[in-house]
Amino acid sequence: MTESIYIKNQEFILHCSGALFWVKPGMLLISDVHLGKVSHFRKFGAAVPQNAVRQNFDSLTSAIQNFDPGTVVFMGDLFHSSLNLEWDIFSEWTKTISSKIILVSGNHDIISPLKYEDLGILVTQEIVQDGFLLTHHPEEKEGFFNFSGHVHPAIRLTGLGRQSVRLPCFYKTEQQLIMPAFGEFTGTFTVEPTTDSEIYAILGDTVLKVNISEKKKRGRSK
Repeated sequence: MTESIYIKNQEFILHCSGALFWVKPGMLLISDVHLGKVSHFRKFGAAVPQNAVRQNFDSLTSAIQNFDPGTVVFMGDLFHSSLNLEWDIFSEWTKTISSKIILVSGNHDIISPLKYEDLGILVTQEIVQDGFLLTHHPEEKEGFFNFSGHVHPAIRLTGLGRQSVRLPCFYKTEQQLIMPAFGEFTGTFTVEPTTDSEIYAILGDTVLKVNISEKKKRGRSK
């Protein structure tokens, strides 16, 4: 269900929901939930099931209950667009969460920070802590390891029979880890692994490390 990795002698737990738990400070990172997107699509006639709204909140609650973090950090694009009915659901949901909540603002976060402040949520552009840089967009800053979102990374895996599947993933390089999108109906971007990258794919309730060398070998045999 989870996979632990160590960066700068700190333990991080990758969860099958797409969340990441930073053990030492008790901080849960969640990226690209895109709340409101389902309602936005339904408003314009898209055939998106209404229960997808509840799925997002159920998944959030489950991830938080699993780790019981002191702080929940939303790594940008918490809401997809302007206010809609899902804001009211979110407002009530926050009352059930005892953790401190921080929003690292993303490009879709156009709702006024004052609305979040009314809910006791701090809005910031980045978090710098213990040699780590938390942002929405991937960034490079000398001396820091960057956690980010925005890209919605996925990996395409191909079997011996040339059947393939695309799975959301955590994409890690020497100085950066890009988190998968947490929300339903967010879409993905297929990343190409490099020799210095590590890929942790999400398959159902499992996080599994992808063998990069084996993947490249199969790719060349096509």
